[in-house]
Amino acid sequence: MPSVAALFRYPLKGFTPETRETISVRPDGRVAGDRVLNFRFADAPAADDEWCRKSHGAVLVNTPGLARLAVRFDDRAQRLRLMLGDTVLADEGLDEAGRARLVAALTRYIDTLEENPLNGHPERLPLRLVGDGTTPRYQDNPAGQTTLHSRESLASAATALGDAALSELRFRSNIAIEGVLPWAELSWIGRRVRIGSVEFDVVEPKTRCLATHANPRTGERDREIMQTLVRAFGHSAPTFGVALLPSGPGGTITVGDPVILLGNA
Repeated sequence: MPSVAALFRYPLKGFTPETRETISVRPDGRVAGDRVLNFRFADAPAADDEWCRKSHGAVLVNTPGLARLAVRFDDRAQRLRLMLGDTVLADEGLDEAGRARLVAALTRYIDTLEENPLNGHPERLPLRLVGDGTTPRYQDNPAGQTTLHSRESLASAATALGDAALSELRFRSNIAIEGVLPWAELSWIGRRVRIGSVEFDVVEPKTRCLATHANPRTGERDREIMQTLVRAFGHSAPTFGVALLPSGPGGTITVGDPVILLGNA
């Protein structure tokens, strides 16, 4: 039977993930603690507590070097740490002064990068660290969907790219499963699936962006993921994985939970 192989959440949008043994899916489809913070540009066209497109902030799609930073977020203490290797760039709470120091540290780091979205864009400064550290609201899609891929699809993509070590972290899903045929999850669109205690409607395929080109370890754009997904698999768009919305109250999912395909949504 297919099962959950790994779980991830991303407290800071566009940065490195946390690997989790259990995640909690809210009734609105968002994973608790996922994308609760976001470094936004000064000219972002939305209030701090509102959704807007990822291109209006510092994220992997425009700043691949962010992949080299390790992020640790303490939910209880409401404290964010940014690290480059063994060097702590900032470790601060989310009060006004702490946010200012986190912004200053990240700005200094971005200024060292060759691919720098702040260079030549004074209107984007100063960055703002937005989010209350609790409410997940900065997913790529305003619907805030949970995302899933299979490791069999990952292996198929790795073969097409000639990279046996292709990391699933490039795709930034919440749920990785195993025990299905490659690309089987794409055939689930319009159907219902039960994962752990949660029943989901499988609502759409996930179209991927330039963030997938960034190596999760080095921060270098070293693979043409988008072009390969279209060319090698005949996708009309660079598709990998699917988006899910709970059909009920949400619930918890744990590594090892069975994945059961149900009827039509």
